[in-house]
Amino acid sequence: MIRSYRIFLFLLLLLPLALQPQTAMSWAQPDKHEQNREKLLSFLIRQQLAANHYSHKELDDSLSRSAFELYLQQLDPQKRFLLQKDAEKLRPYADRIDDELRLGRLELAKLSSEILKTRVSEVRKMVQNLLEAGFDFERKETLETDSEKISFASNETQLRERWRKTLKLQVINRYLNLLEDEQSKPEEEQREPAELRRLAGEKIAKSTESLFERMLEDTEQDYADRYFDTISRAFDPHTNYMPPTSKEDFDISMRGSLEGIGATLREEDGYIKVVRIIPGSAAWRQGKLEAEDIILAVGEGNDEDVDITDTRLRDAVSLIRGPKGSEVRLTVRKPDGTRQVIPIERDVVQIEETFVKWGVLPGSETQGPLGYIKIPSFYRDFQGSGHGGTARNSTDDVRAALEELKKNPIKGLILDLRNNGGGALTDAVSIAGLFIEEGPVVQVKNSLGKLETLHDEDSSIAYAGPMVVLVNKFSASASEILAGALQDYRRAVIIGSEHTHGKGTVQAIIDLDRTIPFPNMERYQPLGAMKVTIQKFYRVSGESTQYRGIEPDIVLPDRLKHLESGEQYLDYSLPWDTVPATDYERWEHAPQISLLRERSRARIAEDEDFQMIAQAAEASGKRMNKTLISLAIDDLQHEREEAEKLREEGSESFHGGEIPPAERGKSQSPAEKRQIFVEAAAKDPYIAEARAILSDLRATSSQTGPDGLTAGDPQNRSPR
Repeated sequence: MIRSYRIFLFLLLLLPLALQPQTAMSWAQPDKHEQNREKLLSFLIRQQLAANHYSHKELDDSLSRSAFELYLQQLDPQKRFLLQKDAEKLRPYADRIDDELRLGRLELAKLSSEILKTRVSEVRKMVQNLLEAGFDFERKETLETDSEKISFASNETQLRERWRKTLKLQVINRYLNLLEDEQSKPEEEQREPAELRRLAGEKIAKSTESLFERMLEDTEQDYADRYFDTISRAFDPHTNYMPPTSKEDFDISMRGSLEGIGATLREEDGYIKVVRIIPGSAAWRQGKLEAEDIILAVGEGNDEDVDITDTRLRDAVSLIRGPKGSEVRLTVRKPDGTRQVIPIERDVVQIEETFVKWGVLPGSETQGPLGYIKIPSFYRDFQGSGHGGTARNSTDDVRAALEELKKNPIKGLILDLRNNGGGALTDAVSIAGLFIEEGPVVQVKNSLGKLETLHDEDSSIAYAGPMVVLVNKFSASASEILAGALQDYRRAVIIGSEHTHGKGTVQAIIDLDRTIPFPNMERYQPLGAMKVTIQKFYRVSGESTQYRGIEPDIVLPDRLKHLESGEQYLDYSLPWDTVPATDYERWEHAPQISLLRERSRARIAEDEDFQMIAQAAEASGKRMNKTLISLAIDDLQHEREEAEKLREEGSESFHGGEIPPAERGKSQSPAEKRQIFVEAAAKDPYIAEARAILSDLRATSSQTGPDGLTAGDPQNRSPR
């Protein structure tokens, strides 16, 4: 969410005519407190969605069916508890959610709570019996691990078989972890395999028991909260209901005072998935946890690891969060399906690591020195007092970096927006203005259809030479606005993944406690908050950044090509569309993209680093698509060894323009940090290709402008 639009809407809602006086009086009955609270929340959520959501979707049977599918999915995402007959018992409510919300009667939430708790209790006994009986580790069999490829179990026997295989896989993985630990000990201290298998079974028993206890502790209000949230998410994936505890966590994260690992997480299909690693955080310094990793279990000290599959996000966060200096162990599943245990020492974010970094990259004798600027996020201290008492923003830091780089002087510039998840819209606009003359940068459309164009109004240009901009699948929001503007103006060559994330919407936080239209309703507070999509971004060319993202001028091999990451893979994301183009004038010396693309392809085909990246991506894709897993110990151990080998080979190739993990968090002088940063950038094959493209720009200068840019092409001007 872009920071400049993190606004709080305090709306005073009028009583609808349909609300009769006796209804308001019934809410005052103390013995119906929870029921009345649900009625109030139903009313407020319905009103906020209707009044503020960008799409103006009708809360009708169609949306009700979408919400039902989301609700059923989050109720038992791995299909490990409900039977097919349970799902069929709930299905008649698929068309009733809109009516339930209108009446304030959450019958689906109450019925699903009763059914799921009954099934959890039954599965709990089933699992105890299975673990006591043990497993035949010599038996050759497989388990389908993709929940989308299986249905709910048709009966208890089928459900028991599903759990038997699931538990067997968990015990084998835990056994292999213990075996790796044992191999690091002196031979005389190592335990026998049989003992390790027994111990692995005990650990899985404790872990699953903890899961069942958490699930059985869920209250009717917890089910109601998730019910409200799925209705909201049926509007779009960034519209959410946040119950009071989640609202509190959100407020803490906005203040930046939270101690922990420094990762943004989300709940998806019963798993806790890493969305983003915050630069300068404990996870960033450790270097192994990455976006799109799924956290399967959390452990600390000598305590047993806790399985967090099918766990609510807030419960997972409470396990991961902890005091500075303590260590947490995360068992994660990588996007390619491999597992890894990652220990992280909790800490606060080192703010200086979130700031713009820059350096001079040596070029060839004919090319000359090149500038390199890494923008981790578009930060801005709106209060003017943060970051160690000094107000900073990414625009001023980029401008200062350009002034230093031009002293060399540089012959080209690489702007790195990889893994930049966004930030302040103000800075996306003003940074674009550092490279173009005054003109429009982005269009913003609100829910009423009103279109506003944000301009760079400064006619000066901080840097006028050739540019390459690096992006990937994790470049989102404000970074897409900047890349899109520079591409539309033909000001820079955009290179990287097939597309950026595609986050082209703006959300507002609505504090529901401040929207209560009735007197004497304070007894039902706190009510939580809503995050609602209220606006959408469009490029100056008229194309939305939503859904499709930015498609680079030159696509490079991507080690995460197989990864389905981006807005287009999220349920009910808003579509790509267009508005009329603005009146803008393209850069006078536009790059010849077709020629640059042809030369880049020729280099990539011969480059050993990119060949290795392509091979690793292909291997990872095959592993990710292989969801039918062998339950043979030898097969699983072989898979681990192969994955570790590929991981070690890939870890030495590049760090995405970042300081290598081994150097992160060390006490170094600014000059030493810059030297390490530049050396790391020089080893990155993507940056190497960006340097080569800049060289191509200059090499074509005899046919084009003085900096390798085409001049005077009438096609490079937008229609007036």
